[in-house]
Amino acid sequence: MIPVSDPPHASAGPDAAVDESRLEELLIEAQTALPFELPALANRCATALGLDSALIYLVDLQQRQLIPLDEELEPLPVDCSSAGWAYRTVSPRVVESDGGVIVWMPLVDGAERLGVLALRTAALDGVRMRRSRMLAHLFAMLITSKRTYSDWLAARTRTTTMRLPAEMLRAFLPPHTVGSRRCVSTAVLEPAYKIAGDAFDHSVVKNVLHTMILDSMGHDLAAGLATSVVMAAARTSRRGGGDLPDIVNRVDQSLARWRPDHFCTGVLCRLDAETGVLNWVNCGHPPPLLIRAEQVVHGVLDSPPQPPFGLAGPLAPAARQVHETTLKRGDQVLLYTDGVIEARDANGVEFGLSRFTDFIIRSSAAGQRPAEVLRLLIDAILDRQRNQLRDDATILLFEWRPQDR
Repeated sequence: MIPVSDPPHASAGPDAAVDESRLEELLIEAQTALPFELPALANRCATALGLDSALIYLVDLQQRQLIPLDEELEPLPVDCSSAGWAYRTVSPRVVESDGGVIVWMPLVDGAERLGVLALRTAALDGVRMRRSRMLAHLFAMLITSKRTYSDWLAARTRTTTMRLPAEMLRAFLPPHTVGSRRCVSTAVLEPAYKIAGDAFDHSVVKNVLHTMILDSMGHDLAAGLATSVVMAAARTSRRGGGDLPDIVNRVDQSLARWRPDHFCTGVLCRLDAETGVLNWVNCGHPPPLLIRAEQVVHGVLDSPPQPPFGLAGPLAPAARQVHETTLKRGDQVLLYTDGVIEARDANGVEFGLSRFTDFIIRSSAAGQRPAEVLRLLIDAILDRQRNQLRDDATILLFEWRPQDR
């Protein structure tokens, strides 16, 4: 790695001038460019900014490979490459290459890691470094915009065939990571191509973070349909201005009406990112865990058992109990499905709750970002089971980190 200074007012050399008209043309072109045209567009933008070339790499669904949009190139590993280092740390990486340098710039949309941008240049100074960062911001926004309607982009980030239940559920899933200056929420879900009943959701409504984790009865398309009904009901209520009790009530009613033969366990949380006040409802699911000062604080998020979602008639709960606590700065809340802790190795030994929480605490203490913590954790779980999970495994981690005013 080559250390590169990036002063706030780096002086521009004689070759630093930019043809603003050409740059404007490229920005206008970017609005209507088709997704498969992005590699060529990135190259033209790089040239217009005084750089030699640009390559776009997107991370695959399981965050193990960085896959080039140029179909003639080979993927790069996330765990042992300069490109992967930039992705994992969300920091630029500069390496020498063929008489020049390559700047590996992370592609990030908000808090969501998308991949990396490789920028080649004969020489690097503060101006070119700043322009590299600008290009990475631009193409992160373009990719985020265009992947909502591009099957080609979706296909590029897959390494095997997606099963129908997984395809259906993934259409409902939000980005892996959302967040702001006050809080961040991140999640992973495996088996990536065969999920059926597990799901997660997180959304920001002004200064409120809503999170949800679900585990539907069964492991087939019917389970996925039940989970989809729950997610749609929760979003309908949330987007209509509903608070936590309204959301839970809408979920119960919708699942009982549309999938009366199915039930679903889950936890719904509401975090006020201004005050740290956390409300939650647990419907037949493993209780959330609170991690504070690198320790699990047992019992804080436990609550009396409540029935799963979707029970109707005499089995329906009279009223859901909403619980409340106040987080402290830096607190982490962990939601998970039982497939995580019940994962077994070849000798039948469970991954277990202690190993699960210890992994998160140690990784966080080592300075890993929440999204990277969960990426490493789910890889450890998969390696333990040799990539053959017996049950869906979903983890959602959110933390409250208000900034000083």
